[in-house]
Amino acid sequence: MKEITNIINNIGNALPTISLIDILDILLVALVIYYAINLIRTTSAYRIAKAIVILLALTLLTDLIKLHTMNYLLNRVLEIGVVALVIVFQPELRRALERLGGRSLREFVSKNENSDQVLVTIREVVAACETLSKEHIGALIVLERTNSLEQICNTGTKIDAAVSQELIRNIFFPKASLHDGAMVLAKDRVAAAGCVLPLSENRTLSSDLGTRHRAGVGMSENSDAVVVIVSEETGAISVAIGGMLKRRLEPETLRRMLEQELLTDSRKTNVIDRIKNIRKKETNDDNEA
Repeated sequence: MKEITNIINNIGNALPTISLIDILDILLVALVIYYAINLIRTTSAYRIAKAIVILLALTLLTDLIKLHTMNYLLNRVLEIGVVALVIVFQPELRRALERLGGRSLREFVSKNENSDQVLVTIREVVAACETLSKEHIGALIVLERTNSLEQICNTGTKIDAAVSQELIRNIFFPKASLHDGAMVLAKDRVAAAGCVLPLSENRTLSSDLGTRHRAGVGMSENSDAVVVIVSEETGAISVAIGGMLKRRLEPETLRRMLEQELLTDSRKTNVIDRIKNIRKKETNDDNEA
């Protein structure tokens, strides 16, 4: 109890000395920790991270109860583990860097897709998936967000056509040459079809999932894209986002999910738009005066 009181007193004494730089530093560290936890939570690294936390707790416990030999061994394991972590978490680190590198400066400050165009794309995708689901025709549709999918498009056939349910259904028709791969939708256009996606390395996925679903989850792990999957066997519609798979969705549920994920991005106001709006308002006020 005395130690807790001392900690509280030390925090109270330190508060008056905190500057704006210190607050900014704390917020940045908190942001890094948040994204690290989110990255681990949505990948197979969760169990490894859990084991590391247990190992740290055991090290602290052996130090408190004076188990010197055991504490010495655990400390040596932790020292070696720093190098081992880089090897173990290599896929997760690579994905995080790919997501960061996939964003261009223009994407951070430029305007997102127009909401009306996004709504049209969502409507056509949902209508196509509903028909494909009833006919038990498999489909794999990747909707690009901020991370560029140019490399994925290069693995298939470039199309660059307007999004329509008829085109989507024709591409995934069983006898079509491009039906086995994935379709990529970028900037409200069908960018490519017959594309190859990375398979998920998550071993916790259900064993009844086939290659199409694992490719969809893998794509969502490697980018911020939204992936829609239609099962050829059951006709069930699924969506993969951030490494998480939501299965057996009704068309209306699919529509709401896509609107929630894609329209949220398209309605964000960026710095350049704000400056333009302010200048436009000032010009109008001057003209009225």
